[in-house]
Amino acid sequence: MKYTTTNCEGYREYKSDPKICTDCPFLSKCTLSKNKTKVVTRHIWAKYVEEADHLRHTPEIRETYKKRKETIERVFADAKERHCLHYTNYRGSPRVKTFVTLTGVSQILGSGT
Repeated sequence: MKYTTTNCEGYREYKSDPKICTDCPFLSKCTLSKNKTKVVTRHIWAKYVEEADHLRHTPEIRETYKKRKETIERVFADAKERHCLHYTNYRGSPRVKTFVTLTGVSQILGSGT
């Protein structure tokens, strides 16, 4: 398949050659297009997502990943429960950003670091 373009949503499009696909016995299973062209889309970041998923299953990373629920996820849970970050009463990005920043500062000052 040959790369043709990247669409505005960040997907690369690969298209088959209709000359080759015309005589293929699996054409009806592969595509239903009238021009006998198969189009495959793949996001520009898909390679990196697959690599991260692969690394997550290695023995060293697996042990680190288990600690995530005790460290990272706990911070987000505390933010939601103790600092009312389930939702915001503010509208607009600047006001929400100010609210979250002040909440973060209060978390840092409250933890004693």
